[in-house]
Amino acid sequence: MPLLRIRNLSVDFSTASGMFRAVDAVDQDVDTGEILAIVGESGSGKSVSMLALMGLLPWTATVTADEITFDGHDLLNMDRRERRHIIGNDLAMIFQEPMSSLNPCFTVGWQIKEALRYHLGLGRAECHRRAIELFEQVGIPDPEKRLSAFPHQMSGGMNQRVMIAMAISCKPKLLIADEPTTALDVTIQAQILDLLAELRNETGMGLVLITHDMGVVAETAERVSVQYAGQKVEEQPVAALFNRPHHPYTAALLDALPERATERLLPTIPGVVPGQFDRPAGCLFSPRCRFADARCRTQPPTPQDQTLGQARCYYPLNTGERIAS
Repeated sequence: MPLLRIRNLSVDFSTASGMFRAVDAVDQDVDTGEILAIVGESGSGKSVSMLALMGLLPWTATVTADEITFDGHDLLNMDRRERRHIIGNDLAMIFQEPMSSLNPCFTVGWQIKEALRYHLGLGRAECHRRAIELFEQVGIPDPEKRLSAFPHQMSGGMNQRVMIAMAISCKPKLLIADEPTTALDVTIQAQILDLLAELRNETGMGLVLITHDMGVVAETAERVSVQYAGQKVEEQPVAALFNRPHHPYTAALLDALPERATERLLPTIPGVVPGQFDRPAGCLFSPRCRFADARCRTQPPTPQDQTLGQARCYYPLNTGERIAS
């Protein structure tokens, strides 16, 4: 049984002009000790789907799913008290924007110690020692002094490292990392990714890595899920996806990598991710796809089988023939 199992997850936001679907019927599994990368442009629903899992979306969001189970627990039907013992402890998340995630009214040391007190029941001296150890792990210099700093007194990169330390403080069974290295320089990026991989090896922790950096995906992940406009459009093991993408969107993402460019100008994907008012009737990628025909524009495709990467496309690439409807 997977550590995390999600079936038919959808998230709708209520706006002044109606409902907007940010996540559309997403299925996802994560095994114990596995590193799954979720990739896609901004607006693809990557972060929203994981925030829905954590129960951290605002009241304007309506979350529906057939099944959300974590480590044998049914998160859909669990009461809030039980959920609070899991979120932040066995199931943790590194947020994308540390300056808006940390409380500006408390020192970073107080905030990390609060998690240790609540979830692990550690005493004051134990919390202090563990906090220093965590800050050392994520590369924060002079950790004991930094514990008394407020978020505004630290750089964005330092605050990101504080967020990572808080997320790994209880040695979670599953860690969701939402762009964990965005604000860090290249050297620290490598250190943080090595740290996460080391934690996975030591504890068997599962890791969901949300990122735009395909280099990080190639070096770190074992399986890749590609999302577009709220839908999962392809999923493959990392080597297979890089060598033989099946969805035109995945192929376009890989073609835009600088190391794959064969011409002076990088290839681009025309257009933008559809929003609330320009959502196509058929395939959501059809307005930007050079292979789209009338059927693509009018009839939503269903995912293909596993041999074709579950590509949500009528005409998967590298098959030698078109797939019948």
